[in-house]
Amino acid sequence: MELHSKELLGLGMILLLPALCTSQYDFTSSRATYYGSPDCYGTPRGACGFGEYGSTVNDGNVAGVSRLWMNGSGCGACYKVRCKIPQYCDDDGANVVVTDYGEGDRTDFIMSPRAYSRLGRNPDASAELFKYGVVDVEFKRVPCRYAYNILVKIHEHSRNPHYLAILVLYVGGINDITAVQLWQEDCKEWRPMRRAFGAVFDFENPPSGQINLRLQMNGRADWVLLRRPIPGDWEAGAAYATDIQFY
Repeated sequence: MELHSKELLGLGMILLLPALCTSQYDFTSSRATYYGSPDCYGTPRGACGFGEYGSTVNDGNVAGVSRLWMNGSGCGACYKVRCKIPQYCDDDGANVVVTDYGEGDRTDFIMSPRAYSRLGRNPDASAELFKYGVVDVEFKRVPCRYAYNILVKIHEHSRNPHYLAILVLYVGGINDITAVQLWQEDCKEWRPMRRAFGAVFDFENPPSGQINLRLQMNGRADWVLLRRPIPGDWEAGAAYATDIQFY
């Protein structure tokens, strides 16, 4: 299966619903603000390197984070955020996906206007929250849930056969990717890919032919093998389905 950039963007808009009920963490107190956006969605230039996927994933309910960034491994994580002004704030709050890095006035979350508005109990209440600019919130990590398997997207800067950069998209559950390796057939060994920035991993002069990958996830002692390799004729902007998902 090969998906090109427009198809990938469509997939990003289909379904990303962070679970609302289960979490391994309690709520943590913090602060949140929002950034300007003419269409209220996210930004395709976020520090995670997600491109257009990062602006529309989760229907544009996204956020940049500061201390939750974790050197880029926090990219793609899902959080429930709810504000703490009783007369204005909705009890369910907003569910956001991390697509960017940002720092504000002692804030952990810099949210898209679309996500920030969901903190309010109704449109009038949301308008009042925008006047505050920065609000006290509480947040917790929640699992991401998708209706399809993890995808590996070839970053637009890649050039076959000299340079390969990838993003691993739609990682479900509560799993952060901490490392990626590819199989070097001539040496019979796994070689580490470099975290170039955000969620982008790269490799100079990758092996010819099929590219086999494995992932290291936080909380797991074993490596996760993606048994569907990237084909040898891979091209920049394409996305390839894997055989795995986490719940």
